[in-house]
Amino acid sequence: MSSIAIIPARGGSKRIPKKNIKNFFGKPLIAYSIETALKSQLFEKVVVSTDDNTIAQVAKEYGAELLQRPKELADDFTGTADVTAHALSVYKGYKFACTIYATAPFLQEKYLKEGLEKLKQNKDAVMSFGVATYDYPIWRSFKITEDDRCEMFWKENFPKRSQDLEEAYHDVGQFYWERVGVKSDDIAFGKNSIPIKIPRYLVQDIDTLEDWKRAEMMYQVLIKETL
Repeated sequence: MSSIAIIPARGGSKRIPKKNIKNFFGKPLIAYSIETALKSQLFEKVVVSTDDNTIAQVAKEYGAELLQRPKELADDFTGTADVTAHALSVYKGYKFACTIYATAPFLQEKYLKEGLEKLKQNKDAVMSFGVATYDYPIWRSFKITEDDRCEMFWKENFPKRSQDLEEAYHDVGQFYWERVGVKSDDIAFGKNSIPIKIPRYLVQDIDTLEDWKRAEMMYQVLIKETL
């Protein structure tokens, strides 16, 4: 198998206090990521990297292994890649690693499996991760100027129909498979990465209280659909 899951979970969330362990339909939010990773049976280890004792206790209760994150990797400016790199410096010998966000209650096993399978099949690829389409063509987007007016980014697209514009995708913030020890000569959203398409109804970033409310509404609908 030779795969490891790494779940970064810092304790200093400001916009949603204690977000990673906040109750989400009867369970701490991070529990969904841990349980999905364990159920997938893709990993030899499922590790939560944290600087917070309460998060560590919750993660252990749901079956994860714990990694104490150094203080220098627990500030507001440390990127996920640095946290993953630290974990891989401790847990060595794996061919594939999957960074899974602690705030991914819509994560499904089948997309994790698809990500690993496609990465194994495509030897020239370094990474795979979940993507989804934008719900409106980005090519007709605009900004609001300092004098409270509108200004299109691409004025030439104003007269075009939505269906005539190319579909665009974005990172869904759920999981990121990587081939351990292999460096890419491109950015993560580039030619060495494989996109794993996920439907928009399974995608919700959770950074603000508004995001949280929307995620609750989406989850309630999904629960009803599965009954």
